[in-house]
Amino acid sequence: MAGVLSQSQIDKLLSGLQGNKEDADALPSKEEDGKVKVYDFRSPKKFTKEQLKTLESLYENFARILSSYFTSLLRIFCEIEVVQIEEQRFFEYSNALPDNGILSTFELQAKNAKIEEVATIVNFSNSICFYLIDKLLGGPGTGWNYNRDFTEIEVAIIENILKKLEGPIEDSWSKYIELDASLQTIETNPRLVQICAPEDIVLIVLLEVKMKEMTGTISICAPAINLVEIMESFTSKFMRFSKRQAQDAAARSKQIFSTVTQTDLEIKAVLDDIDIDFYDLMQLQVGDIIPLNKKINSDITLKVDDTPWFTARLGETKMKKAVKITSLAEKGGNKK
Repeated sequence: MAGVLSQSQIDKLLSGLQGNKEDADALPSKEEDGKVKVYDFRSPKKFTKEQLKTLESLYENFARILSSYFTSLLRIFCEIEVVQIEEQRFFEYSNALPDNGILSTFELQAKNAKIEEVATIVNFSNSICFYLIDKLLGGPGTGWNYNRDFTEIEVAIIENILKKLEGPIEDSWSKYIELDASLQTIETNPRLVQICAPEDIVLIVLLEVKMKEMTGTISICAPAINLVEIMESFTSKFMRFSKRQAQDAAARSKQIFSTVTQTDLEIKAVLDDIDIDFYDLMQLQVGDIIPLNKKINSDITLKVDDTPWFTARLGETKMKKAVKITSLAEKGGNKK
């Protein structure tokens, strides 16, 4: 059985406990066989792999919505992507924050579920804050690489931007659960923000923001126990919703296809396209012959609503003129 020690290994282990270090070192290393992972019992993992994938999808959606918001706000292209999702103890996250920065706390409250509200920290790096301030005040966007405290006016500008994040946060969660997001506080001293006990496990989501030459980060922190409670409430509901959504999508697709198949289209058999002067056109009479640049047995073009679709051969069937489709038209080959 894997993992069972032999008698000789047990003897070596006992001798190692008695002070024979050389014999103890001869034991097989568990780290070498790659089957043992380091586990910190002080920071137990709260999320399963499936839950982490769900959260990653949720915050990727939030990143896309936030990117569109910044793009429309500043009239420049903004790229935001999720670069890291991990679990930490709250004091580790708090200690890693800069001394001078702007931290905001949002409260997430589920609408149709009896779940305790979730306090979430959203932290914009100073480079993002100063870049937003510079652009919104009419600057060129070059004054963002500062390391100083924020003034009251600058804090008010950032507060106005953060207030408008309530909508994107609600939209990013709407696929899974309906909730209300509200901005609660804004602090310039990270040490004053406490959403849980220092030893509690929190989920940290790190977003990277790129706007022209400026690069910054947005960190989101939420207590793991509250997020797990929310996710447990919508997991089964979301599975039923996804199945129903797939069925509805298939029904809509079938309905659209049925409607399109009944659309009337005009098909034209075009012998050839030629150029003629307007004067010559005015001189044409009944019985005149217009030479074409095609042989009598060459293919002609079938157009569907003035778009070349097929090549065909002229002929007759049941005493009527007809065309026989020979191949698909080459893309752009029969267009003038």
